[in-house]
Amino acid sequence: RVFTAKELNTSVRELLDKAEVLNTIKTGHSYLRSVTCLNDEHIWTSGETADMKCFNIQGVLQKTNQTKFGERPRNIAVDFDGTVLYSDETQKTVYKVKNGKAEEIITLQGWKPAELCVTSSSDLLVTMYSHRDDYAQSKVVRYSGSTVKQTIQFDDEGQPLYSGNGLLKYISENRNLDICVADLGARAVVVVNQAGKLRFRYSGHPSTNKTKQFKPFGITTDSHSRILAVDWNNKCIQILDADGQFLCYIDNCGLSYPYGMCVDSNDNLFVCEYNKGDVKKIKYMK
Repeated sequence: RVFTAKELNTSVRELLDKAEVLNTIKTGHSYLRSVTCLNDEHIWTSGETADMKCFNIQGVLQKTNQTKFGERPRNIAVDFDGTVLYSDETQKTVYKVKNGKAEEIITLQGWKPAELCVTSSSDLLVTMYSHRDDYAQSKVVRYSGSTVKQTIQFDDEGQPLYSGNGLLKYISENRNLDICVADLGARAVVVVNQAGKLRFRYSGHPSTNKTKQFKPFGITTDSHSRILAVDWNNKCIQILDADGQFLCYIDNCGLSYPYGMCVDSNDNLFVCEYNKGDVKKIKYMK
């Protein structure tokens, strides 16, 4: 007998009919762009200044790091040992922060790093963009340390997988090892498998009360390989299954301009509110 995924995993958690806000963390960032979980008790945040701030989930500031040259970090991530990583477009460099000091780990030629994601195998995925000969390009590059392991840029027909601009391309690795990019320029979530082959594009779900065009900002994935994408225009979060089928909206939590987000190991969702500087901790599973 062949068992279904649900039979094999008896702990499948269903989605709540209505998500609920468990806590609101006031970060003090004027404009809050990114949040990433250090662990289940602490988060790191960044916005439009050089400050990267760590809070406990009660909202108490624990630590502040600064970028090396005073520029805002384009994006932040946390490695498995708790090291903070950040991308600096101006310097074309990805840094790690050790003992409060920023050290270069990746410096690019002709490309600018954008969003970051640490994978389950401790690799680093970086979305990046370039403007060469009036032709804008984007790609995803996988690094082990400072070494390039994989470049994902074109589909099997040689067409670009991602929109060629410097607009947001938040990235997340799913539990099935798919690579999920919220491509703002393309107004789509673009999902490729571990080998970099296109699995699907998702361009939003038609709804009578979601009348504005899908504008994906932040993206994250949970323990059930669901994909959660911020819909900036409609001030909500869309949840998809691992194959790109729409499941539901989180639209009852009063989100004000949601931006970056992450999920902790208990599937609690943390969402940045860009203009308020708040992080909302949201329960969306039973």
